[in-house]
Amino acid sequence: MTSPNDPTVRTGVWLIGARGSVATTAVAGCAAVTAGLHPATGMVTETPPFGSAGLPPLSSLVFGGHDTVGCPLPKRAEQLAAGGVLPHGLPSAVRGELAAANDEIRAGGPLPGDTRPDTALIEAFTADIVAFRERHGLARVVVVNVASTEPAPVSHSARLPASSLYAAAAVEAGCPYVNFTPSTGLRTAALTDAASARGLPHAGRDGKTGQTLLRSVLAPMFVQRALSVRAWSGTNLLGGGDGAALADPAAAAAKNAGKERVLADTLGAAPEGEVHIDDVPALGDWKTAWDHIVFDGFLGSRMVLQTIWQGCDSALAAPLVLDLARLVARAHETGRSGPLPELAFYFKDPDPGAPAALSDQYAALVAFAAHLGEAR
Repeated sequence: MTSPNDPTVRTGVWLIGARGSVATTAVAGCAAVTAGLHPATGMVTETPPFGSAGLPPLSSLVFGGHDTVGCPLPKRAEQLAAGGVLPHGLPSAVRGELAAANDEIRAGGPLPGDTRPDTALIEAFTADIVAFRERHGLARVVVVNVASTEPAPVSHSARLPASSLYAAAAVEAGCPYVNFTPSTGLRTAALTDAASARGLPHAGRDGKTGQTLLRSVLAPMFVQRALSVRAWSGTNLLGGGDGAALADPAAAAAKNAGKERVLADTLGAAPEGEVHIDDVPALGDWKTAWDHIVFDGFLGSRMVLQTIWQGCDSALAAPLVLDLARLVARAHETGRSGPLPELAFYFKDPDPGAPAALSDQYAALVAFAAHLGEAR
């Protein structure tokens, strides 16, 4: 096995939704941290427990991807800086890295009017990924879905969801896969079986960046203190691409399923209450998440806890995307295949067999990193 610290060994990160806010922030952030322009704040893999895991260095990552929009990454980064998502001046400082990644972005699909069948689209996407790997002499390529949320698939649909077309291409190309979205992706019986047959690790789905992160901390607190949760309601206000995509009720329902799962898994049953998602275009890439929790204390005393989370979703998500790409690449290098429940720390809807509480998920993640290090 080649040493992961060998500077000649490079790892590809193929981003689905490669010109979106999360992908652009990840590419710019990786370049900024590598150059020493900014610290690796938010990157768990850059903390001491992961130092001996054998993860590919940030400097070894090569970016490419698919997208259906044409805005170049340097221009997208300038837009994010104007909105306060990226630091002022960073797009200029890492323009070369953004341009290099932009040169490796290929047209996704299916675009309006594209009549090609699923098999032809998968074949085209696969060829793009394989050519990327061969062009750069990459040891492996991790495919990461960071595209906008799509509605849950309709039963007996004539074609696969777009996210599953990309996931199928990842499998055909022999690439490990991460689904950072609530979309279907690899979660069909046929694709999951195909990934296992090819010896490919995969992880997902739906990155845990804000409201659900907080829920995975608070819900165990109520259980451990024997406090009865009667209702848990939430509201999300967000703009940008996510806000527009989640204005579709079907897409919002797919997103909320993961938010609700952590409560049901931790509390034993889903409490009363729902999560509402409102598109507020003026917020751009910023979001506000509000939770209202009603619980009973000793002798039936009725109490309320309210939380407000305000943050930039792209800045919260990007370091997690880089973490996952490195962890899954290393898992593939060590021979792991199939789902990776040890990475539940990063997901609203993790792979089966994972704990629901964030503290337990973190312990499993650290143990996983130790295992990766032992496989050197």
